[in-house]
Amino acid sequence: MTVLSAKLKLYIPTSASLKDKRQVRQSVIAKVRQKFNAAIAEVDTQELHQTLTLGVAVVSGAGKHAQQMMNEIVRFIEDNADAELVDVE
Repeated sequence: MTVLSAKLKLYIPTSASLKDKRQVRQSVIAKVRQKFNAAIAEVDTQELHQTLTLGVAVVSGAGKHAQQMMNEIVRFIEDNADAELVDVE
């Protein structure tokens, strides 16, 4: 069994309030959960309007499959979020 985790930092230039940020956060989390069935949650920077930090975890029976899933999730967020992915740890 392989467990991979990543911390993704996104910049939301259009967010003027925590309410705007919440809309982006909920959209990204719902899309990732629906498409990949991965664990995802906001893990840091809750008080900042334009910065969203998400933690993502993937569990798989094979290390290669887990890495492929994580890469797909990162690409999916890059392409489908109303935010700019600025850092992945």
